[in-house]
Amino acid sequence: MNKGYAVFCDADRHFYDAPHRLSLTDDAGRTSLYEPARRPVPAGWQRNRSGDWLALRPVDTDLPAQGWKIHVSACLDNAESVLTRVWTYCVARDIAFKFMPSRYLLHNRNAKYADRAGSGKFITVYPADDKQCGVIAEELAALLAGEAGPYILSDIRWGDGPVHLRYGSFTRRHCYDEHGELRPAVANADGELVPDLRGPVFQIPAWVTPPDFLKPHLDARSAVTVDAMPYTVEKALHFSNGGGVYAARDNRTGEKVVLKEARPHAGLAADGADAVARLHRERTALERLSGLACTPEVRDAFVLGDHHFLVLEYIEGKPLNSFFARRHPLIDADPGPDRLAEYTAWALRIHGLVEEAMEAVHARGVVFNDLHLFNIMVSEDESSVVLLDFEAAHQKGQGGRQTVAHPAFVAPAGRRGFDVDRYALACLRLALFIPLTSLFAVDRAKATHLADIIARQFPVDRALLDDAVREILRDPGSAPEAGAAGSPDSGSYLPVSPADWPHSRDSLVRAVLASASPEREDRVFPGDIAQFATAGGGLTFGYGAAGVLYALDASGADRCPAAEEWLLLRSKEVPSGTPVGFYDGLAGVAWTLQRLGHTEHALSLAELALGQPWEELAPDLHSGLAGLGLAFDALSAATGHTDLRTAALRCAELAACSLTGGPGQNAGSHAARDGSRAGLLHGASGTALLFLRLYERSGDSALLDLAAEALRRDLARCVHGAGGTLQVDEGWRTMPYLGAGSVGIGMVLDDYLAHRPDADFERARGEIVRAAQATFYAQPGLFRGAAGMVLHLSRTTTGGPGTEPADVRRQIDALAWHALTYQGHLAFPGEQMMRLSMDLSTGTAGCLLALAAAQGDHHAHLPFLPPLRRPQNRPDSGPSLSTTVPE
Repeated sequence: MNKGYAVFCDADRHFYDAPHRLSLTDDAGRTSLYEPARRPVPAGWQRNRSGDWLALRPVDTDLPAQGWKIHVSACLDNAESVLTRVWTYCVARDIAFKFMPSRYLLHNRNAKYADRAGSGKFITVYPADDKQCGVIAEELAALLAGEAGPYILSDIRWGDGPVHLRYGSFTRRHCYDEHGELRPAVANADGELVPDLRGPVFQIPAWVTPPDFLKPHLDARSAVTVDAMPYTVEKALHFSNGGGVYAARDNRTGEKVVLKEARPHAGLAADGADAVARLHRERTALERLSGLACTPEVRDAFVLGDHHFLVLEYIEGKPLNSFFARRHPLIDADPGPDRLAEYTAWALRIHGLVEEAMEAVHARGVVFNDLHLFNIMVSEDESSVVLLDFEAAHQKGQGGRQTVAHPAFVAPAGRRGFDVDRYALACLRLALFIPLTSLFAVDRAKATHLADIIARQFPVDRALLDDAVREILRDPGSAPEAGAAGSPDSGSYLPVSPADWPHSRDSLVRAVLASASPEREDRVFPGDIAQFATAGGGLTFGYGAAGVLYALDASGADRCPAAEEWLLLRSKEVPSGTPVGFYDGLAGVAWTLQRLGHTEHALSLAELALGQPWEELAPDLHSGLAGLGLAFDALSAATGHTDLRTAALRCAELAACSLTGGPGQNAGSHAARDGSRAGLLHGASGTALLFLRLYERSGDSALLDLAAEALRRDLARCVHGAGGTLQVDEGWRTMPYLGAGSVGIGMVLDDYLAHRPDADFERARGEIVRAAQATFYAQPGLFRGAAGMVLHLSRTTTGGPGTEPADVRRQIDALAWHALTYQGHLAFPGEQMMRLSMDLSTGTAGCLLALAAAQGDHHAHLPFLPPLRRPQNRPDSGPSLSTTVPE
């Protein structure tokens, strides 16, 4: 689970949204803004709001482009006081600064799963030069002496107070990193823009000499070592903003142990408790539980520097979540009744062991408060379980609310005490069969629907499922109805089945249109958190308005004039730093607008893209040369602009160089890659698609050779799994999906084989089709879920088992497992499934496009991957434009 999504859930109960959009007033109209944030702008100053930050600077002050900047950290209880003093200090001296304007935003920045690189940064001060930087740092350190604040991992700390420094960019400049991704930039000694490294480790750029005033603080940092610690760390198991978890060895006894680290004032829980407080809670709970076979023993505790450590018994085994890939029968197309029965017995036995463990914990008066699949360790022989991670635990009767929880098991707000654990046990009972309980964050009524699906798929006693549903739906404060008879009323949860086309299309479209907010400047359709990751994210094809408008048009739905007008208006002056790629930037917006008939505006965007340093891009389809080249080629074909055709060929040339290592790249180019990613969006298959489409324009067989080489590169990253499936090997997991998995490779293999036979490719695409036939996928989305399988199976020319209409229909029916409702209409959750999404890459628009491709009478398809005829048998005599020319 990507825990970074959780912070985007607070501002809206249905959709992911930027944290700063959370209402800052309560029901009584009281604001949570800090007092300095409510002050009028000082005379001669200007104020600007950018995301979470509120920035102030003197109008007549010109900041340097980069240099040493100062960060001030603070805790929740002293932040307003710290801000007041820094505000007064900076305004009196005409020093530009910015800050987090509310307690809520500061809490998020220091939360347990906040970005470790940015954590702790409450105020940023911009000195005019190094000399002033030293003066400001010293004076702020004196002004704030004795004030507590978290250590900022990316910075050097000034003494032992809340003042920190790092070298970096002051202004908005961007460049492409070694992966071809757009990053904030600084200029090196030669004036070349290079990435401004912003990781959770203090780094000084190689060309920068630290000023003398930093030397004592650098020396103090270097003096802290782990030499005196009586443990040897063997590997890191996990990192959060609160600290790390490490496998270690006791140097005195040789025993293998676990070290849990806690940083003071960092890693805040919902109640404001920092990592140190939670580590103390865990120690207290585990000492109370000492002697139980289902909890680890405390071995030691110590402090090193200001970091606190708890030493625990090392528990052998595997976490319960890891058993899905090994045991779950629905990862296969047809598991058979015996396997389903065997798994059902196993799941119920494991759940029983967890219930027994929870009863033992409760008998000692401890509320676990954080039960989920990752916190349950199953022994190697699967005969016992151990509960892990008691940092959220409370004693019975303390009445504390749940403060740290996995989204798929978080209890309703009113639950307290043992009721929290009962809720998690009920979720676990369902999740062991279909792990979709994170959907309850959007709608707990989905529990009944999941129970219906489980009962149809597994030979499980329906009464056990009904008991779990009853507990999940029970109002906080009412008594549990253990063993109560009767089944919760399931009724008809969905307004329409995804397979009921075109009614499902109409319902999906109504959901999308109902979510539109054209009054906003940043987005019109809610989607993935990627909308907020880069400038212009709400416009884009992958995550913003362009992709949704395309899906509506391609599926035969009515156009949405208000959203089109929004896209036209917002793309007239795109924000600085907007990428140029197809799925994440200008190229995809331009391509979409041309398709919708706004050719002049599309060409202006294409011209803007041409003016960017696009030759520095990675070769991929999502953000790089392949997507850019395909868009330029399509726009050239539609408009006759030869400069776009020339640019498309240059994209292909650079992509070919990255593939073959040939000439055409200068020393500063980022076009050459190590091939570490595979698949349609980020791997070599996207570049193969560019070569194929250009081959269809030109008939140059050398382009087919390049496409074959690119496809072989991606296939070399694939491994065989159960049932003869072929999937991309990511080192720690295998991926079948359309975006970064084998199915995306299979899509391009189909197109290649339409032009030239290849026995290896033929065999590979058959094995990839098997990977698209699992009964269950964790998410519904187009690029990382079941919708991509629907699209591939309905399009592929592979033929044979798995590609027949009944097979496609089975995958369409499985989409209903993930489906939710929005204002009475059919909708789908986005990535991580904690909120709905309407975008193409992760949400409802992508599911709409896949269903339209599989069932509709319109030629819906992914850009540059149009429908193929079945069967196809094309000679290698040149291009056949009738069925594969991209729109």
